Amino acid sequence: MNILVLGAGSWGTTLALHCSWIGHRVTLWEKFEDLAKRLINEKENRIFLPGISLPSDIRITADLEELEEKYDIILFVVPSKHVREVSRIASSIMSGDEVVVSASKGLERGTLLRISQTLEEELGGLTARGVVALSGPSHAEEVSRKLPTTLVSASEDSVAAKYIQQALVSSHLRIYTNSDIIGVELGGALKNIIAIANGICAGLDYGDNTTGALITRGIREISRLGTAMGADPITFSGLSGIGDLITTCISKHSRNRHVGSELARGKKLDRIVTEMVMVAEGIETTRAAVELSKNFCIEMPITAQVNSVLFEKKDPKSAVDELMLREPKSEL
Repeated sequence: MNILVLGAGSWGTTLALHCSWIGHRVTLWEKFEDLAKRLINEKENRIFLPGISLPSDIRITADLEELEEKYDIILFVVPSKHVREVSRIASSIMSGDEVVVSASKGLERGTLLRISQTLEEELGGLTARGVVALSGPSHAEEVSRKLPTTLVSASEDSVAAKYIQQALVSSHLRIYTNSDIIGVELGGALKNIIAIANGICAGLDYGDNTTGALITRGIREISRLGTAMGADPITFSGLSGIGDLITTCISKHSRNRHVGSELARGKKLDRIVTEMVMVAEGIETTRAAVELSKNFCIEMPITAQVNSVLFEKKDPKSAVDELMLREPKSEL
């Protein structure tokens, strides 16, 4: 197949690598020309994936207008805040026959839309099959080393979901389908908030008991909001729910866990963000989730406390204490 990957961050580069490894023709788009030239010259993404060689058959460009061929699949792998802008740029080269895939995890600030909704707003007239969401526990650092990984291909169009499943499956990347794109996208976005919370607890030197509690109560919180927004609650017990949440909470690769850990150690948010190479989507997703929880009248105590630590300068230990001292209640 002919595949276009939009976004040359760690996950975008990894998906381009994977598609090339399994025999597809791949074009990788990097927004900035100087970075695109570095990828071409160095045959490696030294910023995001140092040590992983880029095959010479991956075409790398910063100019979408020079692309004249048609694509079978277009993968959007850019931060949520850039999805709308990039979709407008990409619309000029789309034929309408491509399957559009969102491989980003977040919510659009202001509109509170899921990534697929943003893409459908901008590309609605060009996407015959709607949008497929690709999500699940999948750190780029491990997929790029061909470590066994599982993902979910989600779409209301079962044919499109299966198409992506069959196009991307390999011996080291197993893909399941799911018709609940709402739940799959919300699980992938909201788990980053809980990962920040777990990072805070790690930075405070709390233990495994705390992690177990946060993961368990975190998925409950995610499921409450997701169900209110139309998701199937069963989705949150799957790969894009509890699976992705566990991985992001405990992994050394987790950007969002890193943010929480640094906050607990006294570092200011602005400095943390400035020092990071990659985007921690959970920061802006926290703002959006707080708004959504109010709109849907859903109680999200962990999210509320993370929001207070991130944006209201609340002491991290005080935030944990408040969660522990909430009014006692039944678990279910």
